[in-house]
Amino acid sequence: MAAPEVSVARWSPKQVARWLEEEGFGEYVDLLCTEHRLDGVSLLTLTEYDLRSPPLGIRVLGDIKRLMLSLRRLRRQNGTALQELGVACEGRDQACDGWDRVCSGQGHDCDAWGRAGNGRGHDGNGRGHGCNGRGRVCNGRGHDCDGRDRACDGPTRRSASGLCNQHQHANGKFRPSGSELDPECWKTAVSSVYVMLVCGLTSFVMVIVHDRVPDMQTYPPLPDIFLDSVPRIPWAFAMAEACGLVLFSIWLLVLLLHKHRSILMRRLCSLMGTVFMLRCVTMFVTSLSVPGQHLQCSEKMYGDVWEKLRRALAIWSGFGMTLTGVHTCGDYMFSGHTVVLTMLNFFVTEYTPRGWNFIHTLSWVLNLFGIFFILAAHEHYTIDVFVAFYITTRIFMYYHTLANARAYQQSRRARVWFPMFSFFERNVHGPVPNEYCWPFDKPAFMKMLIG
Repeated sequence: MAAPEVSVARWSPKQVARWLEEEGFGEYVDLLCTEHRLDGVSLLTLTEYDLRSPPLGIRVLGDIKRLMLSLRRLRRQNGTALQELGVACEGRDQACDGWDRVCSGQGHDCDAWGRAGNGRGHDGNGRGHGCNGRGRVCNGRGHDCDGRDRACDGPTRRSASGLCNQHQHANGKFRPSGSELDPECWKTAVSSVYVMLVCGLTSFVMVIVHDRVPDMQTYPPLPDIFLDSVPRIPWAFAMAEACGLVLFSIWLLVLLLHKHRSILMRRLCSLMGTVFMLRCVTMFVTSLSVPGQHLQCSEKMYGDVWEKLRRALAIWSGFGMTLTGVHTCGDYMFSGHTVVLTMLNFFVTEYTPRGWNFIHTLSWVLNLFGIFFILAAHEHYTIDVFVAFYITTRIFMYYHTLANARAYQQSRRARVWFPMFSFFERNVHGPVPNEYCWPFDKPAFMKMLIG
């Protein structure tokens, strides 16, 4: 490209757009120049971290790398302008953003506090790195955080060779950095105990509300626009549970093959336990009449605590499913079957790649058909299903939004109102990548055959 007549530092967004067109990046003109008003100064200080992260969030790796190469050429042609701006990194021609520091030499360190370090044991820019605030991005060849060109977030422990090889937890312990998330299996065990206790409590509350269900002769089914319009299908509830079993099988396969299966299992248990805890409250405080005359509630058991516990154990061991012989009345606000279907659907679609369209479509079809079958069987009021779907989806999205943004670290309110969330997600920094691996070691004969 010919040398520009006007200094790059004085370029307007239109001139930046012209440069992008000439370099072959016309598809990003609207994003960079129109939406974010990128001028010459911001172009010179643009880093790979900026391109990858919100609000830009460019996902095409080849475009990111090619654009960075063009930017490096442009910086070399405008070294004087970079020095005037105070963001020049001599030696390898890189710009350090976040603290507007000047880095000189090939072995110097731009750390999170604005200090310059010497030697090769630092997180420096002299090997083609971008320094961005407290979370340094290692892009060059001299420093490999985890072998996959990932970001080193938070405090790091460095080896003698200067590698970003460990990450410090909030509790003072260290783990490998980058995508090597600590599974923290003991937390997963705690979450499993939590959801089992909640399910036991839910079973006991279901027994209590069964004894409090209003008499059908005195309190007939409430008016419901769907139940009054659609005739009952006797086999529909079994089909709803079949949809749930298929979704559960898909989730088990995803969980088994996912590299971070311990974190996924922990999140499922904590979310499922929390939603069913809310369900215990709504069931207990208000008893609704049965939604259909076809429901034959079994005999009530007043006063016998041990009999209640025995029946609660039967419900708990049968997972509350009619396919296992469990039949209850009174547990209407809100639908537990809808909760399970929706939660499994969201976990399957969240923790599988976006390109797996068949799995995502199948998951949503099973979720929606399962909800329809629940209503077609007249086992729940429409409001039960609606409330269950809304609460489950909101809690799932709020939880993952907080976890991905690490909002609990900055928000005292999040730590106060979601102490369990802060406990489980303390050492999970950012979104969990969808990486898969074989969960078992290769048998000896396979190792001999394929190495």
